[in-house]
Amino acid sequence: MQKPSFKEASLFWLKLGFISFGGPAGQVAIMHEYLVEKKKWISETKFLNALNYCMVLPGPEAQQLATYTGWMLHGTMGGLVAGLLFVLPSMFILLGLTTLYVSFGAIPWVYALFSGLKPAIIAIVLLALYKIGKKSLLSYFHYLVAFTAFVCIFFFHIPFPIIILGALLSALVLNVFYPKIFLDKSKNKTNEEADESVYYINKFTPQKDNFSWASIVKKLVVGCLLWLMPIVGLYFFTHDFIFWENLIVFFTKAALVTFGGAYAVLPYVAQVSVEKFHWLSNLQMMDGLALGETTPGPLIMVLVFVGFMAAYNYHQSSLLMGSLGLFVTTFYTFLFCFLFIFIGAPFIEKSQGNKKIGQLLSLVSAAVVGVILNLTLYLGQAVLFPKHLSFSGLDFSSFLWIIVSFLALYHFKINMILWIAISAVFGLTHFLVLG
Repeated sequence: MQKPSFKEASLFWLKLGFISFGGPAGQVAIMHEYLVEKKKWISETKFLNALNYCMVLPGPEAQQLATYTGWMLHGTMGGLVAGLLFVLPSMFILLGLTTLYVSFGAIPWVYALFSGLKPAIIAIVLLALYKIGKKSLLSYFHYLVAFTAFVCIFFFHIPFPIIILGALLSALVLNVFYPKIFLDKSKNKTNEEADESVYYINKFTPQKDNFSWASIVKKLVVGCLLWLMPIVGLYFFTHDFIFWENLIVFFTKAALVTFGGAYAVLPYVAQVSVEKFHWLSNLQMMDGLALGETTPGPLIMVLVFVGFMAAYNYHQSSLLMGSLGLFVTTFYTFLFCFLFIFIGAPFIEKSQGNKKIGQLLSLVSAAVVGVILNLTLYLGQAVLFPKHLSFSGLDFSSFLWIIVSFLALYHFKINMILWIAISAVFGLTHFLVLG
């Protein structure tokens, strides 16, 4: 497999930015479909190791996974382009929709257009769950770990970082007292590793950006300077700096506490932005969540809507200041995502060949399968039972479209982008015909 050119990779990341619907599970599924199976740019082993690391970090794991993969392909510039193009299309789409929202009110046909995408995304997630589970669940013990992770997060609402920490601690203890538990399917694993020689990036690919403490210090200094630059500009060129100071500090905190995905931080964002700062109303917050759910990109982009509404409402319905609030919020929401990847990815790659670390990560992979199953059920319930969880509340059109989508993608191998477009047309047609 030849190395993809920078232009080819950039075009892919741009396309991904426009089709990355369905939240983290759907976005990871789309990346797995293209990066691992179709383009063969990254092997299954590399993909899962990168995903495991990104799942532990605060912030949107799918955007960080794109940044990680872009870094592996083309270094720091590749990671910047991948991460930015994953976010920018969603940011500009939200800017346009939010401008329409504050100018004309809710846009029913826009919600309808994207309503057809939701069942298709559920099918994509189910397909990814099957494929990732097949690669990650190497033994009966790995199945047990996946099941335990699912029970912990679904029934007991244990935060994801604690589940990952539990998986790591279990792996450490078992590696000392019962190491054979990791070797149940060692022959199958060897075959998988041999097959990965066809990928451009696999576990034998050397990394140019080696891990060092000097590079960490350098990147931390650059990160601090980048964090300060907009603050200095806003201090000298705006009349009410106290508002921007509150906005920046608040979204910096939000970016650092988003463990477990956007759903974990949204209650905090809603409470502070609505009840403490009074930047927007409860109804506006709900409308922002609806816009975030129906646009490409990570769900954390809801914060961008909040930033727009905060500046728009505070500055007497100024679209210009609302747009500035959106850009500032985007910057501080994703700055640390890049920093975490550029600092941590070289260390993860350096430890790739370590057998014990590989065994630790294998249990993390199994736990991730359980978490993805939980997210699949969570999203599936929202799509299939939008009003209440009962047979009478079942959305039959969504249920049928999930089945049709799964068969189209799995059995008939229809191109995913084509099917996303078909699903959007289905949603709009359903709205126009049935109302």
